[in-house]
Amino acid sequence: MRAALLKLHGQQTLPASHFTAAQRSALDRFARQTGAVICQRQGRGDVYRVGDPRLFDIHLSALSPQVGMLTTEDLPLRAQHIAHARDSKARNHQHECYYPLLKAVGEKVLWRQGEHGSELPLSQLTHHFGAASLRIETGDTWQSGQPLWLVENQALFDRTDWLPVGTQATLLYYGGQLDGRLLAWLGQRPRASRVVLFPDYDGVGLANFARLYAQLGDVCECWLMPDWQSKLARYGSQRLWQDTFREFTSAVPQLPDYLGPLTEQMRQSGRALEQEAVWLSVL
Repeated sequence: MRAALLKLHGQQTLPASHFTAAQRSALDRFARQTGAVICQRQGRGDVYRVGDPRLFDIHLSALSPQVGMLTTEDLPLRAQHIAHARDSKARNHQHECYYPLLKAVGEKVLWRQGEHGSELPLSQLTHHFGAASLRIETGDTWQSGQPLWLVENQALFDRTDWLPVGTQATLLYYGGQLDGRLLAWLGQRPRASRVVLFPDYDGVGLANFARLYAQLGDVCECWLMPDWQSKLARYGSQRLWQDTFREFTSAVPQLPDYLGPLTEQMRQSGRALEQEAVWLSVL
């Protein structure tokens, strides 16, 4: 209803073809209930016009309090949504910028904005503060000469002794689902010498890698922990497999061939494996 009234606001008449079927249905119902809008025949089609301007403005203001006020285009997107619809999550409500949590593994890990631009000395910040963050957004040129590892569980971000010996890299914690803004940012230009995803070996984790692989292709890698076959057999969860089976089924056709042995063992055993098994031994 709000969208339909906003279209009609300030217009003498508007052809019915300017509205979607749902908007026309809402306008017809609104016209019958209030008389503030009139639908009439004109030529070969119908047109809508405001029948009672005062009543129309009352109803429109109730739905969209910003109407008739100063522009809000210079405000944050969610503030605009509140002004237009009393709801910060109306329409697209994702923030434009994304602030990932980063940690350096090794010495001299550095991020640079352009060849002579700003620098983020990640190893130094990690040493002093434990972690750091970076504002990423469309069009920036941040990049690192070291690999970028992505992990979905905090334990692997907190304790990094699971990584291959001698790793010099940035570790990024993404908390379960890869954010679309991060994926778009990674796909926009080379950001690191390589991108490595270490997900849970379940449907959600593999679906995340499928999304990353669609953006980066062979530039990215899904890391297989040492002795993953024995760990999947010993510590794998049937419940986790069942809970994420739908995502698994959708992701498998989009994965590179080297993950075939993993997905086949998961399928045959009916088990999925969480990241934290990387610390467990198999006797």
